[in-house]
This record gives sequence, C-alpha cells and structure tokens, in this order.
Amino acid sequence: MTSNSTTPHAIVIGAGPGGLTSAMILAKRGFKVTVFEAQKTVGGRNAEIRLGPYVFDTGPTFLMLKDVLDEVFEEAGSSTDTMLDIRRLDPMYHLKFSDKTLAVSSDPEKMKAEIARLFPGRENRYDAFLKREKQRFERLYPCLQKSYDHWQTLFHPDLIKAIPHLALNETLFSVMRKRFGDEQLALTFTFQSKYLGMSPWDCPGLFAMIPYIEHGMGIYHAMGGLSAISHAMADTVRKHGGEVHLDSPVRRVRVENRVATGVELESGDVIDADAVVINADFGYAASHLFEPDPLRTYTPKKLESMKFSCSTFMIYAGADRAYDMPFHTICFANDYRRNVDSIFSGEPLGDDLSFYVRNASVLDPSLAPTGHSAVYILVPVSNMKIGRTDWAKDGSAFRDRVLDAVAARTDMKDLREHIVSEKIVTPADWEKDYRVHHGATFNLAHNFGQMLNRRPHNRFQEFDRCYLVGGGTHPGSGLPTIYESGRIVANLLSRVHKIPFVSKNLSV
Repeated sequence: MTSNSTTPHAIVIGAGPGGLTSAMILAKRGFKVTVFEAQKTVGGRNAEIRLGPYVFDTGPTFLMLKDVLDEVFEEAGSSTDTMLDIRRLDPMYHLKFSDKTLAVSSDPEKMKAEIARLFPGRENRYDAFLKREKQRFERLYPCLQKSYDHWQTLFHPDLIKAIPHLALNETLFSVMRKRFGDEQLALTFTFQSKYLGMSPWDCPGLFAMIPYIEHGMGIYHAMGGLSAISHAMADTVRKHGGEVHLDSPVRRVRVENRVATGVELESGDVIDADAVVINADFGYAASHLFEPDPLRTYTPKKLESMKFSCSTFMIYAGADRAYDMPFHTICFANDYRRNVDSIFSGEPLGDDLSFYVRNASVLDPSLAPTGHSAVYILVPVSNMKIGRTDWAKDGSAFRDRVLDAVAARTDMKDLREHIVSEKIVTPADWEKDYRVHHGATFNLAHNFGQMLNRRPHNRFQEFDRCYLVGGGTHPGSGLPTIYESGRIVANLLSRVHKIPFVSKNLSV
C-alpha cells in the first residue's frame, strides 16, 4: 500500500485525543489520513470501559478549557454543540479533609461564601487570586501553543513577556500558600498538580494557572462520559474520508536514512506515508516502535534518566444501588504531605490514602441502569520505576484498603456489598495492557528540565517526517494541552505540504 503522490498521506499511530485531533483537522484540510489503534475502541487513556451495562471513562474525567475543544472541532469543520452534550458543573467538585468539606465553585460569590464559611477572614484573597492568575494564564498559555522544534522560539516575544510569570524557584504550593496564608486552604488550589502526576511541593509555580483555569473558566462533563469526545472526533475523521482502524497495533515505524516512511503493523502489513504522527505513550514509542540503533537523542539510557509522573490505582465498579453523593469528590489523606511524599519516593502507602471518586450516575443516567451507579475510584500511587509494590501479589489487598477508605470517608458506606461488576487497573496493568512506560499514567514529569524545547518535540527531532502528539510531547499532559499538541502537528504538516488553513493557533 503506497501513498498517493498528489495527496499527502498521514498515518496516525494511536486514536487517543491528540492523535484524533490531528487526524480530524488534517482530514478536513484534504490529507489522506489513516489511524491505527491497538485497542478495540478509540480514545486511548480517554476511551470508555464497558462492564455490561456500566460505562466508565478510562482516565480523564475533568474537562477544562472547553474553548480549546470547541476550536479544534471548528477547525475540523464540526461543532461540539452538534456532536456532544457538554454541561458545566457547579459545584465543580467537593474536597474532603478530615475536619471539613469544601464545595468548590467557579461562581466567585459562591466560592467566597464557601471560603468565608470554612476559612473566615480569607475570602477576600480569592479576588486577588483570580486577578493575578488570570494575568499568568494570559501570558503563559500562548507559549504553550507554539512548537519548540527550533531553539529560536525560546526568544519569541511572547515567551520573553512571560518570564516574570514563571514563578522561578517557587512551587505550586508555595505560590498558593503565600496567596491564601493557610496551608489547608492552599491545598484546595494545589491538588491540581496531580493532573500532571506531580507533587504540589515539586510542581513548578507557573502551574498556578491550572487552578485559575478551573475557577475562572469552569469544569465540564460530556454526557456519555468524556470518552464521547473521542468517538465524536473519530466520526469527524471518517466524515472527511479518513480511516480509523481498530485492533490494529503498529509493530514499528519504518525509517530509511533517518526519514520516517511509514509503518509496519503487527499483522505484517507495510503502509507507506508522507508523515507519521505518533500518539502512543512517548516512553513506549521510544523503546518499542523504533529499532534502537537509529535513536540518537532518546536512547534507552536517556529515556531511563528522565523523570516520570506518578501512576494510579483504579477501581471501576458497577453497583446495584444509587448513591446520593456529589459527582466529583476528592478526599485528602489526613497527613497529605506524608502521603504525597510516599508516592513520589516509592514508599509503600499506608492506610491513610488520598483518593478521588466520581459518582457519575448522579448526573449522567446513560452510564448505568436506573437505580444503579457507575463508580470510578482513582488512587495516586508510585509508578513502576520507583514503586516497591508487587501488584500481582498485593493488588487485591490494596483494593480492599481503598474500599475501606471510601466507606470511611464518603457516603458510599456499603459500596463493597453492592458491587456487581468490577475492573481493577494497577500500575503494572497500565504498563503491560495499556503500553504506558513505567505505568506512569500522566507520562513524563513537567519539571523545568522537561518542558518547552526540553520536552520531546512535536516535530520529532530523531527523524524527518515524524511527529509527536499526546502528553509525552509539548505542551504536556491534560486534555486541553493534548488537544493543542494535535493542533500544533496538524498546522506544522499543513505548512510543510503548503496547504492553506485557518487556525486560532497560528504560532507554530
């Protein structure tokens, strides 16, 4: 199978959100697009899990920066308004400490009233938070929309103007501790570092823009689960003539004279292309999709020297009863700092756990039968590189400890007795079954040494005609930035092939 000489052919490896974003935009612009996905459904870590009548999102459950999603659908000739039912959440989520529960809202007056109720005298600091972090976001976000495949981009005026907002030598926690003056209140604006798989005491202070994104722009849910977004993207690819092949794992990227020429599938089929877009987990791609000898930058030795995010222990539970509990609930360990330090040092976790529960059926009746619940539980844990837990041996006992914690800390007191369908995903499962390097669910860490041009480039520096999208490349983890990575690559390829386009991201 060879490429048509008059129409550029782009192969996309992986039907995750980044790959599908590139695919649908490129297909709309006239590229021949072929997507190969190893799993039997689209979405990657944004796919759905079906357990009989119960439906769960595999990974992301928070949709932020909806405007970015709206834009990429628009650039693909489609619309989120017509293809998806997306609803803003208020409250966004509930945060549970040992002594209090905070209902977090993106309505400033509601949020100030909640702070006044639980942290009296500190509510007026909220307005200053919104004002300052809006400035940071407006300066920094344009920097994330650029491609850093040329070092000169580091001297772009946008990046120069952003320097005062980088919070150099500060962490996300130190920024918010200064902002609010109370450690517990600061934690309500710093747990978001977990979206990047990092500790708030290590996460760079510039990421203070993430809580602003939530509070200033809101959090959303796509009815049917966030996996519905991936299905809408795949439908858009097909609408423009692109092909999406499921259950079609790629064995390797074919390279000749340091130029990517196509792929070889596990079936043995060889497909030629003018460009290869890799949406596989970056660590997996670098260690499995290329012959090791041609790699010069991301050698196995280099890859193992890089920092990776934490992992997650997942319970997807279909329960035969309904629970009157908020949609999103985050429970902090009593000694949260110790819990977080253990995760990032590889120490086995005790019974004092932090965890997140999505009680989806309270809002979205499509995910479980009437009177039943689709319960999603996530526990941050160490990745396989540093962790000392034997998940094959100890996973069942850890599952019981998690359910004990859920019973003790939430209104799901009897969840264990009502589970009728269940799936567990451990860090070892992320590594083996989902092809996630070290089981690091949030990919490469986001320290300063692994951001912008120090992160694997969207135009992959190892080989010509090879591109990267997803959380392991620039701009990084999280659905909005993953969508941006897909748009950046679509724009880079359009310029290479001299195909005119209109994009709200013209900075590549």
